[in-house]
Amino acid sequence: MSDASLVERSADGDTAAFGVLIRRYGPHMRAYAARILGYGDGEADDAVQEAALQAWQRIDRVEDPERVRNWLFRIAANKALDRLRRRHPHADLEAMVDAPDERPVDEVVAARMQVRELARIVQALPDAQRAVWVMREVGGAPYAEIAEATGLSAPTVRGLLARARRRVIEQMEGWR
Repeated sequence: MSDASLVERSADGDTAAFGVLIRRYGPHMRAYAARILGYGDGEADDAVQEAALQAWQRIDRVEDPERVRNWLFRIAANKALDRLRRRHPHADLEAMVDAPDERPVDEVVAARMQVRELARIVQALPDAQRAVWVMREVGGAPYAEIAEATGLSAPTVRGLLARARRRVIEQMEGWR
C-alpha cells in the first residue's frame, strides 16, 4: 500500500494503517534519532515513541502524503533535538555494526578505527553543530528542513554546518 493511501486511511482513524507507517519507517526514525542523540541509553527509542504519538495526533495535517517519510523524520528529529537540549553530558555518538565483512582484516580494522575517530569528533561538536551535521550528512535533509526542525534560520544552519564540516575535516586530516 502506498504511503499516501496509508496517510489518508490514518487520517480517517485507521490505527492499523498508521501502524504500517510506523513499522515501515520506525526503525529508520530510531537510527536517525540515535545519531542525533548519541547511542546508549534508549533515549532514541523514547524520542521515536514521542514522535509516533505526535504523528498520530497530527496525521490529518500532513500536507503532502507522498512525503510522509520526511514528515515523520522531521518529527523524530525535533523530539531528539528537544532531548538533546535538555541533557548534559552527551552520550557516545559512536555506533559500530559488527556485521561480517569480506575485506581483508587490516582494511576492516582501519575502517573501524576511522569510524570511531569520526564518531568521537562528531560527538565533541557543540550540540547545534552536531545536530545539523547529522541531519545533513547522515540524514541527507535539505537546509530548509533542518532549519524548520531546529527552529533556526537557513543562514544559521549553513553557518553551523560549515563550522562543523571544517572541524571534522581538520580533525580527520590524518586519515586521508
